[in-house]
Parts: sequence; C-alpha cells; structure tokens
Amino acid sequence: MDDSGRPQPGSGTTDDHQAARPGPTPPPSPSANGEARANSVPHTPRDPEEPPHEEHPEDAAPDDQGDTSATAPDTGPGPDPFTKQTPAGDDAAPPAQDPASQGDTPPTRTPATSGRRPAKAPEPRGGLLMGRPFGVPVYVAPSWFLVAALITWVFGGQLDHVLPGLGAVRYLVSLFFAVAFYASVLVHELAHTVAALRFKLPVRRIQLQFFGGVSEIEKESETPGREFVLAFVGPLLSLVLAGVFYLGMLAVEPGTVPGVLLAGLMISNLIVAAFNLLPGLPLDGGRMLRAIVWKITGKPMSGTVAAAWVGRALAITVLIGLPLLTQSGALGEGAADVSGMDTVTDALLAAILAAIIWTGAGNSLRMARLREHLPELRARTLTRRAVPVESATPLSEALRRANEAGARALVIVDADGEPRSLVREAAIVGVPEHRRPWVAVSGLAQDLTDGMRVSAELAGEELLDTLRATPATEYLVVEESGAIYGVLSAADVERAFVKAMARPS
Repeated sequence: MDDSGRPQPGSGTTDDHQAARPGPTPPPSPSANGEARANSVPHTPRDPEEPPHEEHPEDAAPDDQGDTSATAPDTGPGPDPFTKQTPAGDDAAPPAQDPASQGDTPPTRTPATSGRRPAKAPEPRGGLLMGRPFGVPVYVAPSWFLVAALITWVFGGQLDHVLPGLGAVRYLVSLFFAVAFYASVLVHELAHTVAALRFKLPVRRIQLQFFGGVSEIEKESETPGREFVLAFVGPLLSLVLAGVFYLGMLAVEPGTVPGVLLAGLMISNLIVAAFNLLPGLPLDGGRMLRAIVWKITGKPMSGTVAAAWVGRALAITVLIGLPLLTQSGALGEGAADVSGMDTVTDALLAAILAAIIWTGAGNSLRMARLREHLPELRARTLTRRAVPVESATPLSEALRRANEAGARALVIVDADGEPRSLVREAAIVGVPEHRRPWVAVSGLAQDLTDGMRVSAELAGEELLDTLRATPATEYLVVEESGAIYGVLSAADVERAFVKAMARPS
C-alpha cells in the first residue's frame, strides 16, 4: 500500500471576477478567492489536488508487516515516525484494524486526520460596508477616499474655468461628482453581479477602490457564451448610463451646475465603457476575447493565454502611448498647453494603469494554470497513512506503532474501532521526547466533527469547497463504505496547491 506524501499549501480559493471601471483594478491577493481579476474576470477557487511530489515507496508498510497501520501525522524533525514522508497513492490507506491488535498482522491503512486544523481563510476586509444589494456585500475601500479627494481637487479646478462664479462651492460640487461617478461604477459592477447570480455563480463581494470597482465571483463560467455575457454586461451598462446622462443634459440649461455635472458623468461613463472594452485581460474586453477564443478552440486555457498576452501588449501600449497622446494634443489640449507637471502626472497615471493591466494579465494566466491542474489534486493521493490507537495509549507507544507501520498520523478510536478524534501533529511536536511515555494521546487530540470527515473520492474544486466549509488542520478521510482510509493534513493540501501553481501548463 502506498502512503500519501505531503503536497503543498493551497487555500481556498475562490474566483474573483473583478471589473475596474475607470481603469483596471489591481487583482486582490489570493485570499480566499484566489486570484482576483480586474474588470469582470471570474476567478476560480483554489484547489489543491496534486499527487504527492516526493514518493518513497520504501517507506510504505508492506502487506506482511506487523502492526495496524493508519496515517500518522508528521511531527517534523526528530527521530519519530512523524519525520518520515510516505507516499500516498490510490491504494494508500488500507482498512483500519483494532488498535489493540499487535504482532504480525498485516498493516492496514486507516484514515486519521493528521496535522493541523486548517484555519479558514479569513474573509478579506473590504473596507466600509455600504449595503448588500442582491445579498452581495458592497465595500468601499480606504483607497477610495484618496481618489475621491483627488477627483474633488482636479474637477474643482476645472469648474473654476467653466463656472467661475461658484467660488469655494465648486469643491462641494466636485465631491458630489466623485460620489455620483462611483455610484455609476457600482451600477457597472452590479451588472456583473446580477449576470453571475443569474448563471448561479456565487458572488463574494463588490469592492469600490482606487481605480474603480471589483466584483469577486467565486466560480468560473461553464461555457464561453456565459463568459462573454458576464463580461459584456458591465460595459453595456456604462454605455446605457452615458446615454441616460446625455438625455438628462439635453433637458437642462448648458453652462449650469446640473449641465456640467451631467456632461462630466456622461463622458466619464463613456471612458469607463471604452477602456473596459479593450481586448486584453484583466479588462472586460479581455474576458470577451477569452470567450471567443475558447469557443473557437474549445479550450478555455487557449483563450486565457491569448487574452493575457494581448493584455500585456496593451499594458505596454498604455505605458508608452498615453503620455505621447497627451503631448501631441490628441486628447483635446494643444501640445503648447501641456505643462511639465501635466507631463509627469500623465506619465505616472500611465505607469499605474500599465502595471495594473500587466499584473492582472499575469494573475489570469496563473489562475488558469491552477484550474488546469485542479483535477490532478485528489484527497486519496494527498492522504497520509494513519495508525488507530486507544485514548489511553502513551504517545511514545503510539509513535512506535506508527513508525513500524510507516504511518504519519494517529487516529483515536473507541472500543469498537470507531474513530473519535485525531491527534494533532502540532501538539505532538510540542511534547519533548523524554515526556512522551507519560503523555496520553487523548490529551493531544481534537474531537471529530461531521465536517472533518471527508470522502477519499473528493478532488479538485469539490475538495477545496469541502475543506473551506469546515476549517481544520486535519481531516479524517473515509471510503464510501465508511471505512477509515487515512488522514488529510491541511498543510499538505496547501503545499500541493502551491506546487500546482508553480507547474507549467
């Protein structure tokens, strides 16, 4: 029987579908949610299911070996069995045996929860909670207040030329414009959210931040058609809003405060729509391009690669082209009117936008690579062999049995052989070797809950969702029949996740 090796960390991942409105938004760090993409880019949850990276068949307990075998937690460096890594395969964990049995009975693999209880990835702080439209929380990030102040200052300066009679009141009008503009960004994001909910894709949150908005969608679209619609509805709503503001502008006197505000909101929404329709990840247009290539080739990864490289080319174009356009006067000002300060500001803005687009495209590629490898990550492969022991068994004796069985986890069972708790790997490491004969395993165990029992058949995203639902450091892995298979360590899952992320497609 093979023993499961310890793959690498992966956290719950969630798909973050982000849409940056005035410009692409920086991808949120893989927190819960995985990679986040700007401009309506659904993100896939992170799934750690990759075969063990180091296999040592010689460590596996042979069928003719004595002692009951289960998966014993790896206790880290030291002369005990927990320092040993044994590979896990599809047959890694044989059935558990009576803990009292000793001698030359063939080793059996019993699932025990090994390692530490994976802490549930904390819900990322989204800033100030503004409400829950459609049940989705909307947050305003602290960075928004910075950009609101910037818009107030810049737009206030423009108003001084257009409406010189306003005086200091122009800054109050400018602040109203900043709030109204981000309200239209929120409508853009809500369009993505409503479409996602319509397709039964869970939306984690909406966040308004420095460079726009982000809709964090936790699942990947199942078809290219849905992907296209999900990406397109955001720019479409921005265009609709621009039309509404244009009609409102026709109904008021030009050269008045309402007229100037409506004109500014119309132009800003046109810019948001046009920018997000650019065909490169992580923008909405990049998601649409991805959907088209996916439809043509039948391969979502091909669509992601194509849209990501277009996004990187777009980033370079923005970095070089935006300052040149400003200098040439193509954006509405004469070249002679551009001051040195304006040149620096334009170059800084171009650099920030280019960095966001380039980073978002890279994140999209990494997450696509992870999704491609998710099916390889299986609970059965990652499970450690475990040894069943009774609650009063001294730790030293339990480790001796685990060592003989080539196991790396301990499961405490009752008189009927039913698993009751899992001995925590971290607790074992904390017990000095000279005290282990006097410490009962029951004092180092964590009671099993229903959520800590997982099927050996779980794989990919389903495995991650199950682990996220019940945060723990170890899980008891069971066969469909209910028989113990072994112990799954959250640390092993995390390592498998990281390894999958690093592997080439």
